[in-house]
This record gives sequence, structure tokens and C-alpha cells, in this order.
Amino acid sequence: MKFTLLALTLAFSTSAFAAAEAVKSQAPGFYRFMLGSSEITVLNDGTVDLPVDKLLQQPPEKTLAALAQRHQRAPLETSVNAYLVNADGKLVLIDAGAGSLFGPTLGNVAKNLALAGYTPEQVDEIYISHMHPDHVGGLTRDGQMVYPNATVYADAADAAYWLNDAELAKAPDDKKGFFQGAMASLKPYQAANHFKTISDKTSLAAGVVAQPSHGHTPGHMSYEVRSGDASLLVLGDIIHVAAVQFDHPEVTIGFDSDANAAKAQRISLFKSAASKGQLVAATHLQFPSVGYINTDAKGFRWVPMNYQRLK
Repeated sequence: MKFTLLALTLAFSTSAFAAAEAVKSQAPGFYRFMLGSSEITVLNDGTVDLPVDKLLQQPPEKTLAALAQRHQRAPLETSVNAYLVNADGKLVLIDAGAGSLFGPTLGNVAKNLALAGYTPEQVDEIYISHMHPDHVGGLTRDGQMVYPNATVYADAADAAYWLNDAELAKAPDDKKGFFQGAMASLKPYQAANHFKTISDKTSLAAGVVAQPSHGHTPGHMSYEVRSGDASLLVLGDIIHVAAVQFDHPEVTIGFDSDANAAKAQRISLFKSAASKGQLVAATHLQFPSVGYINTDAKGFRWVPMNYQRLK
């Protein structure tokens, strides 16, 4: 009798737990760590499925084999990340995500910034790596500035290309949306005198130094964040597919404006970061996208940063 009662109790308990519905949502998309005395918060804009077997400039079967070795497949669910730097009394955002320009699975930077404990009004400056839609679309919503107190900075060559009516007019039809998205995203900041360009290695706020890395676009910028002896190099779109481009950094992607220059920048920056043991991050490495680049017999190897508690 006791055994039967216990069995019935266990059966009832199991049944009750099994009835709980799956939540079907991810945890808030931010990850925070300290870089020296600076607080860095990685903000995930979401993910997008990219047909990387068609986009990477190598035989598709090579891409598919490299993905399979890492238990991945095409289309590859690819992260889009932005980076918030809180240092020296300034709050700086590096890239702004896609907003509404790249489909319903992206556009979460502002939401995750709020979940991370900040408001858009607190952001002082925004540094854009380049003007593709998944980096500038989050600057505006319904034609209004999402970050009303921020000044936006971008490379002069990128501004001269993507914000140029003449370049828009001669662009292929399937590329015109890139120009139109950049123009719409920057227009309210230009109107408010909240947009500035830079062209060389430039020291900005919060210990951030702009590092020209042209190739992926005419004015692609990477940004180095410095705090004491510590530094973080935010690579932007120097790399898109970790499963392929660490082993074979010579492989380019169809999004590149100048494939040869993009390849040269990737190899150079990978070598530099590996030789220094420098912490790096990149927009399309899987969230939270922060780690180190080591060298090995095959080429380069990605080593994710160890999880850390805040002290």
C-alpha cells in the first residue's frame, strides 16, 4: 500500500512538471566585463541566417565541410553585436545594430542596452565601423534619433561613399538599399549637427582610438579601447565566418567592397592581435564575441575569453 501511494505521488508530480510550457525566449542579450577600469558591455542585436556557402569566395563544398567540422551548417545563424564602453565619465557605443533594416530577427541593441541598465539618452558618442545596414540601422526609429544626445562618428571615406547621391544613382539595383539605409539612418544626426567624420588614427572619448582598416567598405574602421595596460580591439567586419576565416584568412566574402584590401587587413590585424596577446571582438563572431587570436600550424585559432564575475 505504501509503495502504491508513493508511486502515485511521483506519477502525479512528474505529470505536473511536464505540463509546464516551454518559454521559447533567450536570456537578455548583454554580457559585461571589465577592461582595466573601463566597463565593457556587449549588446547583442540578434542573429541572422546567412547563406555563407554562397557568400564566401571559395567553393561552397569547402565552406560546408568547415562548418560541419564545428557542428554548424548553412545558412549559418550569425550574431550581430555592438559594444558599450563606460569610461572616463563618457558612455560610448560602437556600432548600433540593424534597427528595422535587416529583418525581424535583428534590431535589439536599444532594448538590450535598457536591460543592461542604461538609457539611450545617456549615450554620449557613437562610433560606426562602417555604414552597412546592420551597423547603422539602429541609429534611428521612425525617422527620429534613438540616441538624441549622441554625436555619431564615422570614417570620412565611408561617409563620402554611402551618403553620396551620385554613388546611389550608379549602384546596381540590388545594392541601392544599402545606400538608402545609410542615408536614412544618418540624416537626423546630420540635421542636428550630431554627425562628424574622421579619417586617420584618432583618439576619441572613453579611451577609444579609431584604427582605419579599409577594405570591407571604403572607410571601414576598427576601434581599440584602452584602459591602463589593457586593450580591446573591436574589429568590426574584419571577419564574418569563424569556422572558415581563422583557418583561411585569405577567404573573402561577397560583401567586401575591395576583397584584396579586406583580406590584407584581416591577416595583418590577426597577426598583430596574436603577437600582442590582445583581447579582440568582432561584430559577427558568435555572441558575446570576445576572445583572443592564437596562431597554430593551420593558421589562426579563436580562444573565447573566460567568463568573469565583476569585481
